[in-house]
Amino acid sequence: MSEDNSLQTQATAEAASAEDATRAQAAPAPESGMDAPPAVPDLAAEIATLEQKNVELQDSWLRAKAEAENVRRRAQEDIARAHKFGIEKFAGELLAVKDSLEAALASEKQTADDLRGGVELTLKQLVAAFEKSALKTIDPLGEKFDPHLHQAIQMVASDTEANTVVQVLQKGYLIAERVLRPAMVLVSSGKA
Repeated sequence: MSEDNSLQTQATAEAASAEDATRAQAAPAPESGMDAPPAVPDLAAEIATLEQKNVELQDSWLRAKAEAENVRRRAQEDIARAHKFGIEKFAGELLAVKDSLEAALASEKQTADDLRGGVELTLKQLVAAFEKSALKTIDPLGEKFDPHLHQAIQMVASDTEANTVVQVLQKGYLIAERVLRPAMVLVSSGKA
């Protein structure tokens, strides 16, 4: 029986050796106990791709920066032109008024009625020029006093309600809803 046991032990050892050999063939043997390094050509290609992408992004960034600078410069030029030529439309409207006044002065044989008629026509031209340029008149006679639109010169006793404009000494003007000049007015202080 001891011979049988020894044969059986030997057979088991041979089977284990054969199994170890099969495993060794299936798995690659590690070199010096370290894992195999990654493939070097793949890293070089990836680095080249990333460097190319970096160059493209840097170029895009420089172009965007230059475009932003151009937009800023053009906006500044547009603002400067608007300040310089913003009055151009209004000045063009006033040229007709100036021409009418010069024509009235050039005529030597005028009667008072002719002169008055010419002044009235010139005033109509001026009012039309104001309207086209969004310049509105503030004529607050009989309205409540508004310190944003009116400048009170004096308070006077009147039969009208207190804080009512009773006389306009000088008309005021608005340009696009902004006060250009407040109306100079006398305001009622109420009944005496």
